[in-house]
Amino acid sequence: MIANSTDGRAGTPLTLRIGYLYGVEMNIYGDRGNIIALTQRCRWRGIAVEVDQVGIGDPLSPGYHDLYFFGGGQDKEQIAVAADLADPARDKGAILREGIEAGAAALTICGGYQLFGHYYRPHQGPELRGIEVFDITSEAGPDRFIGNSVVETPWGELVGFENHSALTFLGPGCEPLGRAVVGAGNNGRDGSGGAVYKHAYGCYLHGSLLPKHPWFSDRLIREALSRRHGPVELAPLPDDVEQAAHATAVRRAHQTN
Repeated sequence: MIANSTDGRAGTPLTLRIGYLYGVEMNIYGDRGNIIALTQRCRWRGIAVEVDQVGIGDPLSPGYHDLYFFGGGQDKEQIAVAADLADPARDKGAILREGIEAGAAALTICGGYQLFGHYYRPHQGPELRGIEVFDITSEAGPDRFIGNSVVETPWGELVGFENHSALTFLGPGCEPLGRAVVGAGNNGRDGSGGAVYKHAYGCYLHGSLLPKHPWFSDRLIREALSRRHGPVELAPLPDDVEQAAHATAVRRAHQTN
């Protein structure tokens, strides 16, 4: 199935460049499915997609990628990834910050979300410095939040599976992604769920998130493409299956709350 999508300059081919951050080290609870969903929704529309997996020791090209995805991992993996982001030889943290400021989009989940903030402080070991895209801090708390989670955003409901002990708190430099109506959200205390800064989004929703949220996938695709192509109109897709999956997941989340 191919549906045409257009940009603000007629005849300009659309290509989405995705930087898949630490796909080997940070890939739990189906997070890779977010890359699959983004890629397939572009291809159905005739939009070319480049996916570059950027791991530990790999360079990151300044200004090249339109969209970054950063999934979750265990504390052991986060330690190695945080060190790589801070390595002055490659300066990945600064490249990512500059990319977001210049209009690139990002989706970060769990550990990736934490490392897009100021720091993550685990139960044991040193504090892990983040790259400071989000004005958030995270530290391991006394309890573990495990189960289905629903976050109400201004654009629609997000549903996924959370499994984290971290307590994440937002500063004034970013907005919450939404309100946690099922599950702990950021910290189980203030009702917030996730964070938003420019076109960067973070949350604790594994599952994977995007296959059952076509509207959110398309939001990321539009925002990412607009960086190089200007305003983009995406051709509609038949999303009956995705919407049914979303409705079922939300219903189950409320039933098991």
